Amino acid sequence: MATTEAAVPIKGEDTPRGFAFALTAYVMWGFLPFYMKALGHIPAAEIIAHRIVWSVPVAGLILVALRRTADLKAALRQPKMLAMALLTAILISINWGTYVWAISVGRTLDTALGYYINPLFSVFLGAIVLKEKLTPLQIAAIVMAVSAVVVLTFDSGGLPWVSLVLTFSWGFYAFFRKTLPIGPNQGFFLEVLLLTPFAAGYLIYLTATGNNHFLSDGPFDTLLLASAGLVTAVPLVIYANGAKLLKLSTIGIMQYIAPTMIFLIAVFAFGEAFTPAKAIAFPLIWGALVLYTWSMLRQSRMKVITEPTVTSKL
Repeated sequence: MATTEAAVPIKGEDTPRGFAFALTAYVMWGFLPFYMKALGHIPAAEIIAHRIVWSVPVAGLILVALRRTADLKAALRQPKMLAMALLTAILISINWGTYVWAISVGRTLDTALGYYINPLFSVFLGAIVLKEKLTPLQIAAIVMAVSAVVVLTFDSGGLPWVSLVLTFSWGFYAFFRKTLPIGPNQGFFLEVLLLTPFAAGYLIYLTATGNNHFLSDGPFDTLLLASAGLVTAVPLVIYANGAKLLKLSTIGIMQYIAPTMIFLIAVFAFGEAFTPAKAIAFPLIWGALVLYTWSMLRQSRMKVITEPTVTSKL
């Protein structure tokens, strides 16, 4: 029991372990456009179906390795938990589908803009719903981030629906996923398990109608589709572990990492235009991330110094 309690942060606090998990997940997501671009000739719905189906064995192996299958069995017997998991599963499916489609049709910058705006929505939820308090340095970081998003919004000529869908679907997913009363690894497995009948049924339909790309478009496409479980499950499980150990406002600021990488990929790898406005926004966003991270680490060090008895009990 001591190990389990030690992994849970004090309410409203950040932990270095949570920060490391979240940072890893966002960097992995930052490189995801390359993978999606390689599958751009395949319909988005088929890619999402493969992401769901192939995530089940990957997430299942993670649970077995961590010996957390008992928690999953208990969750399957609780209707309220299943309903909450179904809600988060629907939200993440909407997010996945929008993102994959946007990459395939050359709207990578719209996806990045959506993920830039999303952290502000997460901060709003954290401050309004969860009553999370922000330090002056954190407020300054948010002001810098807001300035960057305003510049990018004006530069794009308005907020496209792709950006809005990504913002709200991921923002609410992060909120409900953080409050889901189950471990992060079990929760993700439960989500993809609930979606599997629909995904498998759709793949069977594609096969029956001759529209399935798996095993029919060559070994490269087959390998990419079969890897969808790893590409999907690994960063999401890492993120879920980090989300449980961070404030929602911290998660909101850290979400700038992935869209910044996506912007860079869109401009330098995919050849999308890099305007003067983006040259102003990028330093503002990275400055906000550095400032907020410094504040978080300073708070963590102060906590260790001022609360030694709590650490020793854990």
